[in-house]
Amino acid sequence: MEKFLLLVRQDLTMLRRITEDQHHELIGEMQRWVESLGESNNYLGGEPLTNAGKYVTRDQVLSDGPFIEAKEAISGYILISAENLDQAASIAQTCPVVMRNEMVLEVRPILEMRNMKVDG
Repeated sequence: MEKFLLLVRQDLTMLRRITEDQHHELIGEMQRWVESLGESNNYLGGEPLTNAGKYVTRDQVLSDGPFIEAKEAISGYILISAENLDQAASIAQTCPVVMRNEMVLEVRPILEMRNMKVDG
């Protein structure tokens, strides 16, 4: 089995329009889907993200630069295991929010780093 990162991409305009109750309903729906991934032994981890953040380059740190102009935000990530990229994409397509065309999941293979040492 290989590891894959699902980047949760959502439309910022839509996120600003929904009510707090709708937001909690969306989160609950995602939690139920993630629980089903756990039951099938594909779920490895993940977390939702806030919209706050910093954009870091070599010469500067911007706290609001591209985020204000962006139409889309990465609102979370999910780590899964799958046999290959096609299976990972098929798993991502089962997300009910993706099926309603209210979210996009970007599926990225995780490169395995062998013999990498991290000093503590």
